[in-house]
Amino acid sequence: MFCRYFVAAGAACLTTYGPATQSAETTNLDEVVVSATVFREQQLLDVPASVTALTAQTLKDSGQQHFQDVFAQVPNLNWSAGSSRPRYFQIRGIGEREQYQGAPNYSVGFLIDDIDFSGIGMAATLFDVDQIEVLRGPQGTRYGANALAGLIAVRSADPNSEFAGYVSSDVGNYDTLGAGLVMTGPADEWNSAWRLAVKKQRSDGFRDNVFLGRDDTNDRDETTARGKWRWFAGERSQLDVTILHVNLDNGYDAFSIDNSRNTLSDKPGEDSLRANAGALKWQSELESGATFMTVASLVNSAGVHAYDGDWGNDVSWIPFVYDYNYRADRARREQSLEARITSSPFVGNGIAWLGGVYVSNLRESINETSRGDFADPDGYTESKDEFLDSLFHAKTAAIFGQLDGRFLDKWNWLLGARAEQRKSDYSDDGNWDDEIGRSTHDEAKDNMFGGSASLTYAVANRARLYASVSRGYKAGGFNLGSTSTTQPTFEPEFLWNYELGAKTDWLDRSLYADVTFFYMQRKDMQVRTGQQTTPGDPDSYVFVTTNVASGHNYGAEVSLRWVPVASLELGGQIGCLRTYQSSTVDGDGNSVPSRAQAHAPEYQVQLNATYRHPVGVMARVDFSAVDEFYFDVASDHDQRSRPYRLTNIKIGYEADRWQVYAWTRNLFDEEYATRGFYFGNEPPNWEDKLYTQNGDPREFGLSAEWHF
Repeated sequence: MFCRYFVAAGAACLTTYGPATQSAETTNLDEVVVSATVFREQQLLDVPASVTALTAQTLKDSGQQHFQDVFAQVPNLNWSAGSSRPRYFQIRGIGEREQYQGAPNYSVGFLIDDIDFSGIGMAATLFDVDQIEVLRGPQGTRYGANALAGLIAVRSADPNSEFAGYVSSDVGNYDTLGAGLVMTGPADEWNSAWRLAVKKQRSDGFRDNVFLGRDDTNDRDETTARGKWRWFAGERSQLDVTILHVNLDNGYDAFSIDNSRNTLSDKPGEDSLRANAGALKWQSELESGATFMTVASLVNSAGVHAYDGDWGNDVSWIPFVYDYNYRADRARREQSLEARITSSPFVGNGIAWLGGVYVSNLRESINETSRGDFADPDGYTESKDEFLDSLFHAKTAAIFGQLDGRFLDKWNWLLGARAEQRKSDYSDDGNWDDEIGRSTHDEAKDNMFGGSASLTYAVANRARLYASVSRGYKAGGFNLGSTSTTQPTFEPEFLWNYELGAKTDWLDRSLYADVTFFYMQRKDMQVRTGQQTTPGDPDSYVFVTTNVASGHNYGAEVSLRWVPVASLELGGQIGCLRTYQSSTVDGDGNSVPSRAQAHAPEYQVQLNATYRHPVGVMARVDFSAVDEFYFDVASDHDQRSRPYRLTNIKIGYEADRWQVYAWTRNLFDEEYATRGFYFGNEPPNWEDKLYTQNGDPREFGLSAEWHF
């Protein structure tokens, strides 16, 4: 009901486009330019799609260390834990929730400076980031198979031709400490500019291991280093080089038997990521006025995900012996190359065009081990020592094109298409699930086609109405591990997305508002279900991806920004979502009835206010509320999260060359779940129970910057 009234009010306001005035004290909002949505940079107002752009100022005001801190700023964006930082995202209810097992196959694309980090989103620290753009809906023309539900693009700050820099520091509860350095400047002898940013931050991870007497078994130790070089090769040519190093050496001790933040594990786990990546981007304006651009990228990453499977210790389970642990070492290497040629923008009622090609080569290996011992008072014993080494390889090639133009002065149109082929193979070998010396090999080839069409009407100078239809796709894949013999593969999924939207600047550009209504039809919908193959063995909980006939997702997104007076900015976002999936069969062979999709809350609300006084005092308040949602797809339970509300506050003083801030996150120490599993993990009865990973508790601290 709340969503209905809010969206109706927003839509009614946006249909009122008469001229408006304001007092002389108001200040215009900064113009927001986005680059990830189409192949040319555009003002946010002119993009015929549902987009959120988080600027550098927004990230500084409302964020702290990681993209996780600003999720609430984006309507209909959710995430799942089961890790130390968000790896997997859901846009409009579509997206992966875990990848303990499964070949790389993502619904939400994730880019950092043109480098593909899809599926390893925990690399998204916020230090020296200039803008984050979130595109909702399939990006079938622009990005293809990895962007069925949408795309998240992170863009760091570019080099500056004048020498400058700053240092930052953070201190807070839970042993939070951080330090960062940014330097930028010219290299005149090479006709270029450079930028270097380094940040290290750590905290104890908000959990207490009461068995080991430690508070750091779930710690975060995160380092980001980035170098950028821009060479002005001529009046019409430019080369950008980016080198990125990310080292998240985090612990993982997040689950407990009583769902509290006090753990009992005797073998705490690890959730780490080490990535070295780079990108080269060359762009040159041709004599004809067209622009040639090519982007080459490479990412090498290695990660460990390990946990104590029984979440306890020898004392916890007396008179039973119950000791299990799991570890997965994952290594990934991906190379990609995109080349495109783009005409000059259309003039008058003309037409602009572009065309391009894309290729990528991905290899990912996973080495899994699962060990355990069990004994009961009656003398029954069981031991487990399993391993599985798997390798996934995919080659992708695509060709794409786009036409856009204007007619009758106020109408703009756009047509885009992309054809993509993905060849992949998967093999594994090991001793897993009582299959000694097992070995499998599967191959697949998917030919996919997507695209988009939109029509935009300029109601007034700063007001737009648009309608669009787009088709996205997601490649098929393989189920890894013990499930591959029963259901080795699953088929591609296709999605049609229909949108109606309006965007406007009011009151001499002091108020920006947009509203989008969408309906998404999913065909051969990919659904991941869970099963526990061996009662009493927590490490036998596996995931199976299958296709169901159909699903649909519909709803609305509203965003508002308003500067009523020069010192105050107000903002708000709301996402409303309804989802449905047809019946399916879970990993145990049980029927799952039709119902809402997992990790798809029906509403997400965010409100914020930022005050800046001319003397330098600032204050920021962020409030967010998230509805309940299903944790997973299963036939034997309908476990959901509880609705929750979070409040963050930041106050500070900003001088010309230095700033200092005091902040608190989750002010009222709300307890909320970011991931949940339902299975039996406690002897002797092994009764199914919901186990949750809780979100971060109340944090507070101080941050400071000094610019030079």
